[in-house]
Amino acid sequence: MLERSTAGTGSEDTDKEIEARAALVARGGVAELGGGALSVTLSEGLVLGLLAQGVRTWFAIFGHGSTDLGEALRIYDAAGALKVVNCRNEVEMAHAATAHAWVYGETPAVITSIGPGALQAMAGSLAAASNGVGVYHIYGDETTRGEGYNMQQIPKPQQGLFGQITALMGQSYVLHTPEALRECLRRGTSCVHHPYKAGPFYILAPINTQPQRMRLALGTLPGRLAIPALAPADSTVFTEAAQHVAEAGRIAIKAGGGTRAHADAVRRLAEHLQAPVVLSPGSTGVLPDDHPFNMHVGGSKGSISGNYAMEHADLAIFIGSRAVCQADCSGTGWPAARAVININGDIDDVSHYARTAALAGDIGAVIDRLIAVTPRRRAGDWQRDCAAAKSRWQDHWRARVGHPPVEDAVWGRPVLTQPAAIHRVAEFAKRVGAVKFFDAGDVQANGFQVVRDDAPNESVTETGASYMGFATSALLGAAGVARPRYGIAFTGDGSFMMNPQVLIDAVEHGVKGMIALFDNRRMAAITGLQLAQYGREFRTNDHVAVDYAQLADAVTGVKAVFGGTDAETLDAALEAAHAHDGLSLVHIPVYGSHDDFAGMGAYGSWNVGNWVEAVQANYVRQKI
Repeated sequence: MLERSTAGTGSEDTDKEIEARAALVARGGVAELGGGALSVTLSEGLVLGLLAQGVRTWFAIFGHGSTDLGEALRIYDAAGALKVVNCRNEVEMAHAATAHAWVYGETPAVITSIGPGALQAMAGSLAAASNGVGVYHIYGDETTRGEGYNMQQIPKPQQGLFGQITALMGQSYVLHTPEALRECLRRGTSCVHHPYKAGPFYILAPINTQPQRMRLALGTLPGRLAIPALAPADSTVFTEAAQHVAEAGRIAIKAGGGTRAHADAVRRLAEHLQAPVVLSPGSTGVLPDDHPFNMHVGGSKGSISGNYAMEHADLAIFIGSRAVCQADCSGTGWPAARAVININGDIDDVSHYARTAALAGDIGAVIDRLIAVTPRRRAGDWQRDCAAAKSRWQDHWRARVGHPPVEDAVWGRPVLTQPAAIHRVAEFAKRVGAVKFFDAGDVQANGFQVVRDDAPNESVTETGASYMGFATSALLGAAGVARPRYGIAFTGDGSFMMNPQVLIDAVEHGVKGMIALFDNRRMAAITGLQLAQYGREFRTNDHVAVDYAQLADAVTGVKAVFGGTDAETLDAALEAAHAHDGLSLVHIPVYGSHDDFAGMGAYGSWNVGNWVEAVQANYVRQKI
């Protein structure tokens, strides 16, 4: 129970009491404070409530709307109960928090004030929302008393507008009174720790409620949500799924991002059904690269083998997939499929296709039951045909990543193609055990076709929002981690300039990692679309030469290296950058024209530009 107290704030005795509580929490967690009631401010109550859910890293840009919460964090940070990572850009810190949760499984918080800061942080949170990553976003809000316009509020005579905006992006709660804290935290953990579709949770903390005091009953604070694995209780839907399997001649599995946590279960099902597995950009590594059933990525970019399996399968088994436009070629990627088995915990996603046996629940639990009701299948012509398609893709892959340097008009000398350069850096990352973060654009598109991952999260590819600047910012996600992984950000010149603040913030917080900057002086992914659709490029490049190594070298603590123009020079540059005890940047010039050999290619359809009419005509002919 929460009750209002009339005690004042800011006294020396109160500061000492907070420091004593912070020391106890640092020593043994919130449980060290016992289960009784405390007289605390809403700000301290929020800190304690999030600590009870395991939130120990806060990415912060403090403003006028968060001074009281900042003071509570200062005391708990000084005691070692949590870590506050001060940042220089709200989009950057939103991405850093997303990467922190994605890679390390630890829920962080982002804190800023309403106004431009909150809008930028919320824009950055689109990456977390689109990829199912739970992060707390806390924005210092306007006063609840309405004594006149608050600086940075939306200048409109309407109540709680920032709470309404954040509610459109995801789940949101306005702390209108201190007594609302428990319900706020209950809703928060249900969102950020959701077992199937986590996302950002937005807490609006009004300026005047933060310092208000209350009685906080510690025993009633909601902990981190923990839901046991669930599967359908009715066996009818499993019987239906087993019938689909029995009638199918060509089964293919589509492994979406939700399979990253269930790689072993996906492999067991694939081997049980002798079914090739088509990956999404976010699920590389769910099957090891050389596994015979790994058909690589399928979709609008896709691959020869992945798209072959999609185009010819008569039964599609979707697992942990949202069926986004590029993953299923805008709904046209499965033209031969007569039925679907869909395994997903989210009701909307599991029922996306027609003719579906919807197996709603935990992926691992559902797969165990599906294996139990289906006989083990034998390999036949379908598996041999898919193996032949995979062999064609591997030949294509080797030709592209092994292509020699090519004379480039912009650079005035031969330079590596983008697939060849990405491959060299990806192989180096594999050798040193680094996690690879991919930025949006041509680097990302070629990247998920090039990488040879053997386990989930060897690559973190933010394809949900395709947010330029994500990869470099993601390196900061290692801040506050006890045993951080070495990270390499694969970014283009355009994406890098979206969020270069990590050059300073990574040094400030002792992050060790590398930025591999592939510079073709253009927005190559969009140029490629323009050329493919209309035969002309328009306003997707510039003529401004930038020495990115010199730019990075201006920041004390960053090691900047020129990556050279051939594979051997690039390998040496990567070694030198990796040896640096801190952040490094390798500037890699790459071939910028759109000759066939310069990219990995595209193998599916996509409902954009002047392709729309044909794609939509194919869509209405789909059977599922």
